[in-house]
Amino acid sequence: MGDKRHTITLIPGDGIGPECVDATRRLLQAAGAALDWEVCKAGAEVFRVGDATGVPRETIDSITRNHVALKGPLETPVGFGERSANVTLRGLFELYGNLRPTRELPGVPGVFAGRQIDLIVVRENVEDLYAGIEHMQTPGVAQCLKLITRKGCEKITRLAFEVARSEGRKTVHCATKANIMKLTEGLLKRTFEDVAKDYPDIRAEHIIIDNLAHQLVRWPEQYDVIVTTNMNGDIISDLTSGLTGGLGLAPAVNIGAGVAIFEAVHGSAPTIAGKNIANPTAIMCAAVMMMRHLGEFEIADKVEQAIVCTLEDGKALTVDLVGTEFASSTDRYTDAVIANLGRVSELWRVRQRHPLRMPETPRRPDMVKASSRREMGIDMFLEWTGSATELGQGLERVVENTPLRLKMISNRGMQVYPTAAPGTDYVDHWRCRFMLRDTKSDLADAHVAELVARVGASHKWMHIEKLLEIDGQPAFSKAQGES
Repeated sequence: MGDKRHTITLIPGDGIGPECVDATRRLLQAAGAALDWEVCKAGAEVFRVGDATGVPRETIDSITRNHVALKGPLETPVGFGERSANVTLRGLFELYGNLRPTRELPGVPGVFAGRQIDLIVVRENVEDLYAGIEHMQTPGVAQCLKLITRKGCEKITRLAFEVARSEGRKTVHCATKANIMKLTEGLLKRTFEDVAKDYPDIRAEHIIIDNLAHQLVRWPEQYDVIVTTNMNGDIISDLTSGLTGGLGLAPAVNIGAGVAIFEAVHGSAPTIAGKNIANPTAIMCAAVMMMRHLGEFEIADKVEQAIVCTLEDGKALTVDLVGTEFASSTDRYTDAVIANLGRVSELWRVRQRHPLRMPETPRRPDMVKASSRREMGIDMFLEWTGSATELGQGLERVVENTPLRLKMISNRGMQVYPTAAPGTDYVDHWRCRFMLRDTKSDLADAHVAELVARVGASHKWMHIEKLLEIDGQPAFSKAQGES
């Protein structure tokens, strides 16, 4: 055990958070952890006093000083407050990686008991749809921008390989929907394949995300490390938690280059708050991860063994594990874990770990340098309540004798002009693709301004996207049915 004392930012959280956090503090103190705590606020309590971020300045300052936080679940209230305080914390500190281990625990009943599940999901944590860039395009059509960057993909894939190395794991699977979203999800796949060349000691495999979901509920023991995009990771990591006993046992860390926030995966469970029946295991296991992050491997192993032995004994388990008739309180369960400090399970295999090396990526914003690029057209999005034929013929007249021609119109991703599939159902949101008539020239801003003026004189438009050719390849997707 190291001699260094560590100061930790402690966010008790909402609902059952304070009970679970208090139980974990008691356990760490009994285990001899040399920790000092700075107790801070975030979540519902902060929203209620009018801070729309859910994270006050004093909490931000504490995490900035200490670099490590232990956090209870935070509620995002309905009807007041703005974005999730959890999402705000990830963005403030560029906590780009969410690590969620899933390992079968002895004494926990389940369909997959005995299968020796031991995997970790490495979820990209700040990009994708969770960037939260949304707009109502028409009164009945909403848009959310899915932003995937080469920098974000490189950071998360390198982190996945470093996690594998630090824990002695042999395989990293990259899970994407690149068969459909070839540019966004495809960027993660391509980056993963590039980064894998720097880790020849680790086997790198790609898998389609829906196939992964299928495989996880058939042969979950075949997986080691899974890296994926933000929303896919959110869903898949909840699935993996369910394989081994549920969210009450699932820890996680949100980690970046300089800060790590350890937490339980589960929510605040307000209906059971204050009843002394919550399961604190997830926060306790998050604290084990935190102690390893701090280099306190002896304390981490000691606490982990005490948790495992308590579950193995099965004599003082919470209601989510054994049902009401045989359930112990939060306090009694914690007392049992503390009493088991110093015991070693004969069934639990201790994974030999090395300190996690955080990957380094360039700080510059333009990580990707194109050798050539050309602007070749525009997608203009319009609101229109007539037919596709009326819209298409009208727009063709609008752009007569201009450098741009109407190539096609799509509705919800399906081409509807100049040809349409029979039975297509329409909404009032149309993507109109205009391409330069001269395929060798480059689009000028004057062309865009003229098009906007001409179309805007008779149609409602909400936004435009320039169509690029990068390194000789079209850098945009085609509509379904587009030639």
